[in-house]
Amino acid sequence: MYLTRFAINTARRGARKLLGSPQAMHAAVMAGFAAPPTGGQGPRVLWRVDHTATARTVLYIASPDQPDLTHLVEQAGWPTTETWDTRAYDDFLKSLQDGQQWSFRLTANPTRDGRTRPGTDTRRYGHVTVEQQRQWLISRASRNGFRITETETGEPDLIVHRRETLTFPRKESRVTLRVATYDGRLEVTDADLLRQALTRGIGHAKAYGCGLLTLAPAARS
Repeated sequence: MYLTRFAINTARRGARKLLGSPQAMHAAVMAGFAAPPTGGQGPRVLWRVDHTATARTVLYIASPDQPDLTHLVEQAGWPTTETWDTRAYDDFLKSLQDGQQWSFRLTANPTRDGRTRPGTDTRRYGHVTVEQQRQWLISRASRNGFRITETETGEPDLIVHRRETLTFPRKESRVTLRVATYDGRLEVTDADLLRQALTRGIGHAKAYGCGLLTLAPAARS
């Protein structure tokens, strides 16, 4: 596995086109691989766009193979001064152990199943409120190998922000997604399950910039 960081030059027209359409960004990300994975139960290509505290816009990609983002540099980067940074991810994944604590970020598509009984509505509906979106992640933590730690007041150490409804064309229809970004602190409860979450993603709409969980050293209390 590899983790790639690509800074986006938002002043460029090509960058604005990609940032305005998850469908276009997905196509651009996948074009960075000669033979991208086609699905299945193994690791997949995951991506996420972050807006940093320093006002930079950064694309992160987790992938089984190294990407070549020359086309993205030409379309949405700084061709003469900056390209992209790809680092091997496997050693970090192997180092995960139960009991470790990490800061994390996840952009996800928190949804609920529309079915009230077998054979009824199979559509998924996006959660709307902050509390619904918080509980969506908390309820899925254990199946993905972690738990959300608690603050000194006993509340989940979890912030939900950049809550958006994205609408964009796909073929002859339009896609509408509710997305939210989660920042918080977690404790590893099952390292194998967490490794799966880091390489396969969490939730739905993974092709559209959702599902990529990333970890960073947790700040000391």
